[in-house]
Amino acid sequence: MSDLPRKAVTRTAKLAALPLGFAGRATWGLGKRIGGRSAELVGRELQQRTAEQLFKVLGELKGGAMKFGQALSVFESALPEEIAGPYRAALTKLQEAAPPMPTSTVHSVLAERLGDDWRTLFEEFEDKPAAAASIGQVHRAVWHDGREVAVKVQYPGAGQALLSDLAQLSRFARLLGPLIPGMDIKPLITELRDRVSEELDYALEAEAQRAHAEEFAEDPDVVVPAVVHQSDQVLVTEWMEGVPLSEVIKDGTEEQRDRAGQLLARFLFSGPARTGLLHADPHPGNFRLLPGDDPDGPAGQWRLGVLDFGTVDRLPEGLPPTIGTSLRMTLDGEADAVYQLLCEEGFVKETIELDPDAVLDYLLPIIEPAQAEEFTFTRDWMRRQATRVGDPRSPAYQLGKRLNLPPAYLLIHRVTLSTIGVLCQLGATVRLRDELEAWLPGFVAEEATAEEADPGADIEADLDGNLDGGLDAETIAETAGESRA
Repeated sequence: MSDLPRKAVTRTAKLAALPLGFAGRATWGLGKRIGGRSAELVGRELQQRTAEQLFKVLGELKGGAMKFGQALSVFESALPEEIAGPYRAALTKLQEAAPPMPTSTVHSVLAERLGDDWRTLFEEFEDKPAAAASIGQVHRAVWHDGREVAVKVQYPGAGQALLSDLAQLSRFARLLGPLIPGMDIKPLITELRDRVSEELDYALEAEAQRAHAEEFAEDPDVVVPAVVHQSDQVLVTEWMEGVPLSEVIKDGTEEQRDRAGQLLARFLFSGPARTGLLHADPHPGNFRLLPGDDPDGPAGQWRLGVLDFGTVDRLPEGLPPTIGTSLRMTLDGEADAVYQLLCEEGFVKETIELDPDAVLDYLLPIIEPAQAEEFTFTRDWMRRQATRVGDPRSPAYQLGKRLNLPPAYLLIHRVTLSTIGVLCQLGATVRLRDELEAWLPGFVAEEATAEEADPGADIEADLDGNLDGGLDAETIAETAGESRA
Protein backbone atom coordinates (compact mmCIF):
# COMPACT_ATOMS: atom_id res chain seq x y z
CA MET A 1 0.00 0.00 0.00
CA SER A 2 1.80 3.12 -1.22
CA ASP A 3 -0.72 5.53 0.26
CA LEU A 4 -4.38 5.56 1.30
CA PRO A 5 -6.56 3.16 -0.68
CA ARG A 6 -8.12 5.76 -2.96
CA LYS A 7 -10.39 3.80 -5.30
CA ALA A 8 -13.95 4.46 -4.22
CA VAL A 9 -15.03 0.90 -4.94
CA THR A 10 -12.26 -0.51 -2.71
CA ARG A 11 -13.01 1.80 0.22
CA THR A 12 -16.77 1.32 -0.15
CA ALA A 13 -16.37 -2.45 -0.09
CA LYS A 14 -14.27 -2.31 3.09
CA LEU A 15 -16.74 0.00 4.85
CA ALA A 16 -19.70 -2.07 3.66
CA ALA A 17 -18.06 -5.03 5.39
CA LEU A 18 -18.67 -3.39 8.78
CA PRO A 19 -22.49 -3.68 8.96
CA LEU A 20 -22.42 -6.93 7.00
CA GLY A 21 -19.87 -8.25 9.45
CA PHE A 22 -22.07 -7.20 12.40
CA ALA A 23 -24.98 -9.17 10.92
CA GLY A 24 -22.81 -12.19 10.09
CA ARG A 25 -21.37 -12.39 13.60
CA ALA A 26 -24.87 -12.13 15.07
CA THR A 27 -25.86 -15.21 13.04
CA TRP A 28 -22.65 -16.95 14.13
CA GLY A 29 -23.48 -16.14 17.75
CA LEU A 30 -26.98 -17.57 17.43
CA GLY A 31 -25.50 -20.80 16.07
CA LYS A 32 -23.08 -21.03 18.98
CA ARG A 33 -25.90 -20.55 21.52
CA ILE A 34 -27.96 -23.24 19.80
CA GLY A 35 -24.89 -25.41 20.12
CA GLY A 36 -24.99 -25.05 23.87
CA ARG A 37 -22.56 -22.21 24.73
CA SER A 38 -23.75 -19.62 27.23
CA ALA A 39 -25.22 -16.38 25.89
CA GLU A 40 -22.83 -14.34 28.08
CA LEU A 41 -19.74 -16.12 26.76
CA VAL A 42 -20.90 -15.94 23.14
CA GLY A 43 -21.87 -12.27 23.54
CA ARG A 44 -18.44 -11.36 24.88
CA GLU A 45 -16.69 -13.17 22.05
CA LEU A 46 -19.05 -11.55 19.53
CA GLN A 47 -18.23 -8.06 20.80
CA GLN A 48 -14.51 -8.83 20.77
CA ARG A 49 -14.63 -9.94 17.14
CA THR A 50 -16.68 -6.89 16.18
CA ALA A 51 -14.22 -4.56 17.93
CA GLU A 52 -11.27 -6.20 16.19
CA GLN A 53 -12.89 -5.80 12.76
CA LEU A 54 -13.88 -2.20 13.51
CA PHE A 55 -10.28 -1.25 14.34
CA LYS A 56 -8.86 -3.23 11.43
CA VAL A 57 -11.08 -1.56 8.82
CA LEU A 58 -11.02 1.98 10.21
CA GLY A 59 -7.30 1.84 10.95
CA GLU A 60 -6.33 0.52 7.53
CA LEU A 61 -8.45 3.04 5.67
CA LYS A 62 -7.26 6.02 7.73
CA GLY A 63 -8.99 9.04 6.20
CA GLY A 64 -12.56 9.77 7.26
CA ALA A 65 -13.10 6.24 8.50
CA MET A 66 -10.39 6.61 11.09
CA LYS A 67 -11.51 10.16 11.92
CA PHE A 68 -14.97 8.75 12.63
CA GLY A 69 -13.45 6.04 14.80
CA GLN A 70 -11.50 8.61 16.82
CA ALA A 71 -14.61 10.75 17.30
CA LEU A 72 -16.55 7.66 18.36
CA SER A 73 -13.88 6.47 20.79
CA VAL A 74 -14.42 9.32 23.26
CA PHE A 75 -18.02 8.17 23.72
CA GLU A 76 -17.22 4.60 24.69
CA SER A 77 -17.85 5.55 28.32
CA ALA A 78 -21.57 5.74 27.42
CA LEU A 79 -21.66 2.05 26.44
CA PRO A 80 -22.91 -0.62 28.87
CA GLU A 81 -19.87 -2.18 30.53
CA GLU A 82 -20.44 -5.62 29.03
CA ILE A 83 -20.15 -4.01 25.58
CA ALA A 84 -17.65 -1.27 26.43
CA GLY A 85 -14.88 -3.66 27.49
CA PRO A 86 -14.11 -5.20 24.10
CA TYR A 87 -14.71 -1.95 22.19
CA ARG A 88 -12.62 0.14 24.56
CA ALA A 89 -9.31 -1.50 23.72
CA ALA A 90 -9.93 -1.45 19.96
CA LEU A 91 -11.25 2.11 19.76
CA THR A 92 -8.56 3.49 22.05
CA LYS A 93 -5.93 2.22 19.63
CA LEU A 94 -7.32 4.67 17.10
CA GLN A 95 -6.39 7.55 19.40
CA GLU A 96 -2.66 6.89 19.29
CA ALA A 97 -1.75 4.68 16.36
CA ALA A 98 -2.68 3.23 12.98
CA PRO A 99 -0.89 1.15 10.35
CA PRO A 100 1.84 3.46 8.96
CA MET A 101 2.41 4.40 5.32
CA PRO A 102 5.62 3.09 3.74
CA THR A 103 8.88 4.99 4.26
CA SER A 104 9.23 5.54 0.50
CA THR A 105 5.90 7.37 0.43
CA VAL A 106 6.96 9.59 3.35
CA HIS A 107 10.22 10.47 1.61
CA SER A 108 8.36 11.25 -1.63
CA VAL A 109 6.02 13.68 0.11
CA LEU A 110 8.92 15.40 1.90
CA ALA A 111 10.89 15.74 -1.33
CA GLU A 112 7.87 17.15 -3.15
CA ARG A 113 6.92 19.63 -0.43
CA LEU A 114 10.29 20.58 1.11
CA GLY A 115 12.58 20.06 -1.89
CA ASP A 116 14.91 17.30 -2.98
CA ASP A 117 17.44 18.45 -0.38
CA TRP A 118 14.90 18.09 2.45
CA ARG A 119 17.33 16.07 4.55
CA THR A 120 19.56 19.16 4.98
CA LEU A 121 16.75 20.72 7.02
CA PHE A 122 17.20 18.03 9.67
CA GLU A 123 20.13 16.87 11.75
CA GLU A 124 18.22 13.62 12.31
CA PHE A 125 15.00 12.13 10.95
CA GLU A 126 13.37 8.92 12.19
CA ASP A 127 11.71 6.97 9.38
CA LYS A 128 9.56 4.98 11.76
CA PRO A 129 6.52 7.12 12.67
CA ALA A 130 6.03 8.08 16.30
CA ALA A 131 2.25 8.33 15.83
CA ALA A 132 -0.37 8.02 13.11
CA ALA A 133 -3.60 9.95 12.86
CA SER A 134 -6.58 10.17 10.51
CA ILE A 135 -4.99 12.25 7.72
CA GLY A 136 -1.28 12.10 8.49
CA GLN A 137 1.46 10.55 10.58
CA VAL A 138 4.10 12.09 12.83
CA HIS A 139 7.85 11.48 12.68
CA ARG A 140 10.34 12.49 15.34
CA ALA A 141 13.32 14.49 14.11
CA VAL A 142 15.95 17.09 15.03
CA TRP A 143 15.69 20.41 13.17
CA HIS A 144 18.84 21.95 11.70
CA ASP A 145 19.07 24.37 14.67
CA GLY A 146 19.15 21.49 17.17
CA ARG A 147 15.53 21.61 18.29
CA GLU A 148 13.68 18.31 18.66
CA VAL A 149 10.65 18.46 16.38
CA ALA A 150 7.57 16.55 15.30
CA VAL A 151 7.11 16.32 11.53
CA LYS A 152 3.50 15.72 10.48
CA VAL A 153 3.23 14.34 6.95
CA GLN A 154 -0.19 14.22 5.27
CA TYR A 155 -1.19 10.98 3.56
CA PRO A 156 -1.33 11.29 -0.24
CA GLY A 157 -4.98 11.28 -1.32
CA ALA A 158 -6.20 12.15 2.18
CA GLY A 159 -8.79 14.68 0.98
CA GLN A 160 -10.45 12.32 -1.46
CA ALA A 161 -10.39 9.52 1.09
CA LEU A 162 -11.95 11.68 3.82
CA LEU A 163 -14.88 12.74 1.67
CA SER A 164 -15.41 9.25 0.28
CA ASP A 165 -15.35 7.57 3.70
CA LEU A 166 -17.69 10.01 5.38
CA ALA A 167 -20.15 9.83 2.50
CA GLN A 168 -20.19 6.03 2.77
CA LEU A 169 -20.36 6.01 6.57
CA SER A 170 -23.39 8.32 6.50
CA ARG A 171 -25.21 5.59 4.56
CA PHE A 172 -24.50 3.11 7.34
CA ALA A 173 -25.27 5.57 10.17
CA ARG A 174 -28.40 3.74 11.32
CA LEU A 175 -26.51 0.45 11.58
CA LEU A 176 -23.58 2.05 13.40
CA GLY A 177 -25.86 4.02 15.73
CA PRO A 178 -26.37 1.24 18.31
CA LEU A 179 -22.64 1.43 19.12
CA ILE A 180 -23.37 4.53 21.21
CA PRO A 181 -26.85 4.60 22.79
CA GLY A 182 -28.44 8.02 22.96
CA MET A 183 -26.25 9.47 20.22
CA ASP A 184 -27.35 10.26 16.67
CA ILE A 185 -24.42 9.18 14.49
CA LYS A 186 -25.48 10.86 11.24
CA PRO A 187 -25.10 14.51 12.41
CA LEU A 188 -21.66 13.61 13.79
CA ILE A 189 -20.60 12.30 10.37
CA THR A 190 -22.10 15.34 8.62
CA GLU A 191 -20.25 17.73 10.92
CA LEU A 192 -16.97 15.85 10.41
CA ARG A 193 -17.45 16.10 6.66
CA ASP A 194 -18.02 19.85 6.88
CA ARG A 195 -14.61 20.24 8.56
CA VAL A 196 -12.60 18.28 6.02
CA SER A 197 -11.24 21.20 3.99
CA GLU A 198 -9.97 22.98 7.11
CA GLU A 199 -8.23 19.94 8.52
CA LEU A 200 -6.45 19.27 5.23
CA ASP A 201 -5.09 22.83 5.16
CA TYR A 202 -1.87 22.78 7.23
CA ALA A 203 -1.55 26.56 6.82
CA LEU A 204 -4.78 27.04 8.80
CA GLU A 205 -3.61 24.51 11.38
CA ALA A 206 -0.27 26.30 11.76
CA GLU A 207 -2.08 29.62 12.22
CA ALA A 208 -4.32 28.20 14.95
CA GLN A 209 -1.41 26.49 16.72
CA ARG A 210 0.70 29.68 16.64
CA ALA A 211 -2.16 31.64 18.22
CA HIS A 212 -2.43 29.11 21.06
CA ALA A 213 1.34 28.76 21.51
CA GLU A 214 1.75 32.53 21.86
CA GLU A 215 -1.19 32.93 24.24
CA PHE A 216 -0.17 30.02 26.49
CA ALA A 217 3.60 30.63 26.29
CA GLU A 218 3.91 31.60 29.95
CA ASP A 219 0.95 29.63 31.23
CA PRO A 220 1.64 27.49 34.33
CA ASP A 221 -0.98 24.88 33.38
CA VAL A 222 -1.09 24.47 29.58
CA VAL A 223 1.71 23.85 27.05
CA VAL A 224 1.32 24.23 23.26
CA PRO A 225 4.34 23.39 21.03
CA ALA A 226 5.57 26.21 18.79
CA VAL A 227 5.31 25.95 15.01
CA VAL A 228 8.78 25.58 13.40
CA HIS A 229 7.94 25.24 9.68
CA GLN A 230 4.89 24.69 7.49
CA SER A 231 4.27 23.84 3.85
CA ASP A 232 1.59 21.97 1.91
CA GLN A 233 1.10 18.53 3.47
CA VAL A 234 3.98 19.00 5.94
CA LEU A 235 3.87 20.67 9.36
CA VAL A 236 6.91 20.86 11.67
CA THR A 237 6.40 21.76 15.35
CA GLU A 238 8.48 21.51 18.49
CA TRP A 239 8.51 18.01 19.99
CA MET A 240 6.66 17.56 23.28
CA GLU A 241 7.31 14.76 25.73
CA GLY A 242 4.73 13.70 28.24
CA VAL A 243 2.38 10.89 29.23
CA PRO A 244 -0.38 10.41 26.63
CA LEU A 245 -3.80 10.94 28.13
CA SER A 246 -4.78 7.46 26.95
CA GLU A 247 -2.12 6.07 29.30
CA VAL A 248 -3.38 8.22 32.17
CA ILE A 249 -6.86 6.82 31.49
CA LYS A 250 -5.49 3.29 31.58
CA ASP A 251 -2.89 3.40 34.37
CA GLY A 252 -2.83 6.89 35.91
CA THR A 253 -3.03 7.53 39.64
CA GLU A 254 -6.08 9.22 41.11
CA GLU A 255 -4.09 12.45 41.49
CA GLN A 256 -2.96 12.34 37.86
CA ARG A 257 -6.50 11.68 36.64
CA ASP A 258 -7.91 14.55 38.66
CA ARG A 259 -5.16 16.93 37.53
CA ALA A 260 -5.61 15.96 33.88
CA GLY A 261 -9.38 16.36 34.15
CA GLN A 262 -9.15 19.78 35.80
CA LEU A 263 -6.72 21.08 33.17
CA LEU A 264 -8.76 19.62 30.33
CA ALA A 265 -11.85 21.46 31.57
CA ARG A 266 -9.79 24.63 32.04
CA PHE A 267 -8.45 24.46 28.50
CA LEU A 268 -11.92 23.79 27.03
CA PHE A 269 -13.37 26.97 28.52
CA SER A 270 -10.33 29.25 28.67
CA GLY A 271 -9.16 28.63 25.09
CA PRO A 272 -12.00 30.48 23.32
CA ALA A 273 -11.86 33.34 25.84
CA ARG A 274 -8.10 33.80 25.37
CA THR A 275 -7.59 33.00 21.67
CA GLY A 276 -11.01 33.28 20.01
CA LEU A 277 -10.56 29.65 18.94
CA LEU A 278 -12.06 26.40 20.24
CA HIS A 279 -9.86 23.30 19.95
CA ALA A 280 -12.40 20.98 18.35
CA ASP A 281 -10.74 17.55 18.40
CA PRO A 282 -10.60 16.57 22.07
CA HIS A 283 -9.80 12.87 21.87
CA PRO A 284 -7.12 11.61 24.31
CA GLY A 285 -4.49 11.16 21.60
CA ASN A 286 -4.24 14.95 21.32
CA PHE A 287 -3.26 15.56 24.95
CA ARG A 288 -0.26 14.83 27.16
CA LEU A 289 0.33 15.15 30.89
CA LEU A 290 3.69 16.82 31.49
CA PRO A 291 5.47 16.53 34.86
CA GLY A 292 6.99 19.63 36.42
CA ASP A 293 10.70 20.16 36.99
CA ASP A 294 10.61 17.23 39.40
CA PRO A 295 9.10 14.16 37.69
CA ASP A 296 8.34 12.71 41.11
CA GLY A 297 6.76 15.94 42.34
CA PRO A 298 3.07 16.31 43.24
CA ALA A 299 0.52 15.87 40.44
CA GLY A 300 -0.66 19.43 41.14
CA GLN A 301 2.49 20.67 39.38
CA TRP A 302 1.85 18.69 36.20
CA ARG A 303 0.76 20.54 33.07
CA LEU A 304 -1.46 19.69 30.12
CA GLY A 305 0.18 19.47 26.70
CA VAL A 306 -2.12 20.10 23.74
CA LEU A 307 -1.56 18.86 20.17
CA ASP A 308 -3.29 18.94 16.77
CA PHE A 309 -5.06 22.17 15.92
CA GLY A 310 -6.33 20.96 12.55
CA THR A 311 -9.95 21.32 13.63
CA VAL A 312 -10.94 24.53 15.43
CA ASP A 313 -14.10 26.58 15.76
CA ARG A 314 -13.49 30.28 15.23
CA LEU A 315 -15.19 32.26 18.01
CA PRO A 316 -13.77 35.83 17.91
CA GLU A 317 -15.98 36.86 20.85
CA GLY A 318 -15.37 33.66 22.79
CA LEU A 319 -18.11 31.17 23.67
CA PRO A 320 -21.63 32.62 23.17
CA PRO A 321 -22.94 34.24 26.37
CA THR A 322 -26.22 32.38 25.81
CA ILE A 323 -24.54 29.17 27.00
CA GLY A 324 -23.43 30.62 30.32
CA THR A 325 -26.64 32.57 30.88
CA SER A 326 -28.95 29.62 30.20
CA LEU A 327 -26.73 27.37 32.34
CA ARG A 328 -26.86 29.82 35.26
CA MET A 329 -30.63 30.30 35.01
CA THR A 330 -31.19 26.55 34.78
CA LEU A 331 -29.21 26.02 37.99
CA ASP A 332 -31.30 28.78 39.59
CA GLY A 333 -34.52 27.03 38.53
CA GLU A 334 -35.73 29.88 36.30
CA ALA A 335 -37.77 27.65 33.98
CA ASP A 336 -39.67 30.39 32.11
CA ALA A 337 -36.57 32.54 31.55
CA VAL A 338 -34.56 29.54 30.31
CA TYR A 339 -37.35 28.52 27.94
CA GLN A 340 -37.68 32.04 26.55
CA LEU A 341 -33.91 32.23 25.92
CA LEU A 342 -33.88 28.83 24.20
CA CYS A 343 -36.74 29.96 21.96
CA GLU A 344 -34.94 33.20 21.08
CA GLU A 345 -31.75 31.34 20.15
CA GLY A 346 -33.52 28.75 18.01
CA PHE A 347 -33.17 25.74 20.33
CA VAL A 348 -36.97 25.56 20.26
CA LYS A 349 -38.48 26.15 16.84
CA GLU A 350 -41.39 28.56 16.44
CA THR A 351 -43.73 25.73 15.48
CA ILE A 352 -42.97 23.82 18.70
CA GLU A 353 -44.45 24.50 22.12
CA LEU A 354 -42.98 22.86 25.20
CA ASP A 355 -43.61 22.98 28.94
CA PRO A 356 -40.84 25.15 30.48
CA ASP A 357 -40.77 23.01 33.63
CA ALA A 358 -40.34 19.86 31.53
CA VAL A 359 -37.43 21.50 29.67
CA LEU A 360 -35.85 22.37 33.02
CA ASP A 361 -36.25 18.77 34.21
CA TYR A 362 -34.61 17.61 30.97
CA LEU A 363 -31.59 19.91 31.41
CA LEU A 364 -30.86 19.64 35.14
CA PRO A 365 -29.39 16.09 35.18
CA ILE A 366 -27.10 16.95 32.25
CA ILE A 367 -25.63 19.97 34.03
CA GLU A 368 -25.25 18.20 37.37
CA PRO A 369 -21.42 18.63 37.23
CA ALA A 370 -21.87 22.42 37.38
CA GLN A 371 -24.02 22.34 40.53
CA ALA A 372 -21.49 21.11 43.09
CA GLU A 373 -18.15 22.59 44.12
CA GLU A 374 -16.55 19.46 42.67
CA PHE A 375 -17.92 16.55 40.69
CA THR A 376 -16.58 13.07 39.94
CA PHE A 377 -17.15 12.13 36.30
CA THR A 378 -17.74 8.39 35.90
CA ARG A 379 -18.65 6.00 33.14
CA ASP A 380 -21.72 5.02 35.16
CA TRP A 381 -22.95 8.64 35.22
CA MET A 382 -22.35 8.93 31.46
CA ARG A 383 -24.29 5.72 30.82
CA ARG A 384 -27.24 6.92 32.90
CA GLN A 385 -27.39 10.13 30.91
CA ALA A 386 -27.09 8.29 27.60
CA THR A 387 -29.85 5.88 28.60
CA ARG A 388 -32.12 8.68 29.85
CA VAL A 389 -31.97 10.67 26.61
CA GLY A 390 -31.59 7.66 24.31
CA ASP A 391 -34.35 5.31 25.47
CA PRO A 392 -37.45 5.85 23.27
CA ARG A 393 -39.60 5.02 26.30
CA SER A 394 -38.09 7.88 28.31
CA PRO A 395 -39.90 11.26 28.60
CA ALA A 396 -36.47 12.88 28.19
CA TYR A 397 -36.06 11.13 24.83
CA GLN A 398 -39.45 12.35 23.63
CA LEU A 399 -38.70 15.92 24.69
CA GLY A 400 -35.17 15.84 23.29
CA LYS A 401 -36.51 14.90 19.84
CA ARG A 402 -38.46 18.18 19.78
CA LEU A 403 -35.46 20.38 20.63
CA ASN A 404 -33.30 21.87 17.88
CA LEU A 405 -29.54 22.49 17.79
CA PRO A 406 -28.76 25.68 15.81
CA PRO A 407 -25.84 25.34 13.36
CA ALA A 408 -23.71 27.86 15.28
CA TYR A 409 -23.75 25.55 18.31
CA LEU A 410 -23.15 22.22 16.57
CA LEU A 411 -19.38 22.08 16.98
CA ILE A 412 -19.44 23.59 20.48
CA HIS A 413 -21.97 20.93 21.49
CA ARG A 414 -19.88 18.08 20.07
CA VAL A 415 -16.66 19.34 21.66
CA THR A 416 -18.34 19.72 25.05
CA LEU A 417 -19.82 16.22 24.89
CA SER A 418 -16.50 14.76 23.74
CA THR A 419 -14.64 16.47 26.58
CA ILE A 420 -17.17 15.15 29.10
CA GLY A 421 -16.65 11.70 27.59
CA VAL A 422 -12.89 11.96 28.21
CA LEU A 423 -13.47 13.21 31.77
CA CYS A 424 -15.63 10.12 32.37
CA GLN A 425 -12.93 7.87 30.93
CA LEU A 426 -10.49 9.49 33.36
CA GLY A 427 -12.90 9.12 36.26
CA ALA A 428 -11.67 12.58 37.29
CA THR A 429 -12.93 14.68 40.16
CA VAL A 430 -13.12 18.21 38.79
CA ARG A 431 -14.02 21.63 40.17
CA LEU A 432 -15.95 22.44 37.00
CA ARG A 433 -17.86 25.34 38.52
CA ASP A 434 -14.58 27.19 39.14
CA GLU A 435 -13.74 27.02 35.42
CA LEU A 436 -17.23 28.11 34.39
CA GLU A 437 -17.11 31.10 36.72
CA ALA A 438 -13.68 32.10 35.47
CA TRP A 439 -14.13 31.64 31.72
CA LEU A 440 -17.73 31.14 30.57
CA PRO A 441 -19.45 34.42 29.60
CA GLY A 442 -22.85 34.85 31.22
CA PHE A 443 -22.38 32.17 33.88
CA VAL A 444 -21.79 34.77 36.59
CA ALA A 445 -24.56 37.36 36.76
CA GLU A 446 -23.26 40.83 35.98
CA GLU A 447 -23.21 43.35 38.79
CA ALA A 448 -26.24 45.62 38.76
CA THR A 449 -25.49 48.82 36.89
CA ALA A 450 -25.89 52.19 38.55
CA GLU A 451 -29.14 52.67 36.63
CA GLU A 452 -30.51 49.32 37.87
CA ALA A 453 -29.49 50.12 41.42
CA ASP A 454 -31.03 53.64 41.31
CA PRO A 455 -33.76 53.93 38.64
CA GLY A 456 -34.08 57.63 39.38
CA ALA A 457 -30.47 58.29 38.35
CA ASP A 458 -31.15 57.82 34.65
CA ILE A 459 -34.26 60.00 34.89
CA GLU A 460 -32.20 62.88 36.26
CA ALA A 461 -29.63 62.41 33.50
CA ASP A 462 -32.38 62.32 30.87
CA LEU A 463 -33.97 65.45 32.32
CA ASP A 464 -30.68 67.32 32.20
CA GLY A 465 -30.05 66.22 28.64
CA ASN A 466 -33.57 66.93 27.49
CA LEU A 467 -33.58 70.40 29.02
CA ASP A 468 -30.34 71.13 27.22
CA GLY A 469 -31.93 69.82 24.03
CA GLY A 470 -34.95 72.12 24.39
CA LEU A 471 -37.76 69.53 24.97
CA ASP A 472 -40.93 70.93 26.51
CA ALA A 473 -42.10 70.21 30.04
CA GLU A 474 -44.92 67.89 28.91
CA THR A 475 -42.50 65.54 27.10
CA ILE A 476 -40.21 65.53 30.12
CA ALA A 477 -43.07 64.61 32.43
CA GLU A 478 -44.17 61.77 30.13
CA THR A 479 -40.59 60.43 30.01
CA ALA A 480 -40.31 60.46 33.80
CA GLY A 481 -43.70 58.74 34.17
CA GLU A 482 -42.77 55.97 31.74
CA SER A 483 -39.44 55.41 33.50
CA ARG A 484 -41.12 55.08 36.91
CA ALA A 485 -43.68 52.69 35.45
